[in-house]
Amino acid sequence: MTTDRLAGGNDGGAIRVGRTVRRPVRAWTESVHELLRHLERKGFGGAPRVLGIDEDGREILTYLEGDTLGDELVWPGWTRTEETLVQVARWLRDYHEAVADFVPYAGALWRTGERWTPGTIIVHNDATAFNAAWHDGRLTGFFDWDFAGPTTVDSDVAWMACSWVPLYARRAVALEGFTDFDSRPGRLRLFLDTYGWSGSTDALINEIQARTRARADVIRRRGATGEGLYERLLRRGVADDLDQAVRELDDFPR
Repeated sequence: MTTDRLAGGNDGGAIRVGRTVRRPVRAWTESVHELLRHLERKGFGGAPRVLGIDEDGREILTYLEGDTLGDELVWPGWTRTEETLVQVARWLRDYHEAVADFVPYAGALWRTGERWTPGTIIVHNDATAFNAAWHDGRLTGFFDWDFAGPTTVDSDVAWMACSWVPLYARRAVALEGFTDFDSRPGRLRLFLDTYGWSGSTDALINEIQARTRARADVIRRRGATGEGLYERLLRRGVADDLDQAVRELDDFPR
């Protein structure tokens, strides 16, 4: 059976074995598995299935077929098309419908450190192009659910729009291959209309800015302690890019 280390990711450690993926078990793995099993029961196809734990103590997940970013510095063209944007918005709407009645078990632990409360849902929290699989012109789904945790529907819509419109710092997204900045207001409208979200653009931009500030703060605080993932993000200047994104969104058409 073929075994390959999967490229990409800031955390590392994912290995493909045949048509499965093996990953280290973490403190939050049990909670994530409960979420993924709920999605399977609901017939939601855009996420891996849980197959158990192997003899080496690693989680076993189904492999999502398709191309991924891996270690590419300039993202492939499919990440920037309007058709992809539409498919991501539909994935998000379908996901929110599937997860709406999911109530985590008492004591469920999430990597974000937050607790589920009524009025929130459990979301992927990192459903970016880095964690997307693309096969034969279709979005297969999103993998790497380690950052799953509670937030509101509106906040999740805002964060996904930030990733896929994209509404991140211009310098950063230009390096990834996106330079059509004048198209962003129209791309945002397309994303929101496809999803079926009717809130105000003002509120959405404000939510993106709030989450972006919070993420920059977490990277600086935890990166300063030498914590692996956050230290790497801090060294790469991600917190500074997040600050720049907040400033640029002050001038985004509302």
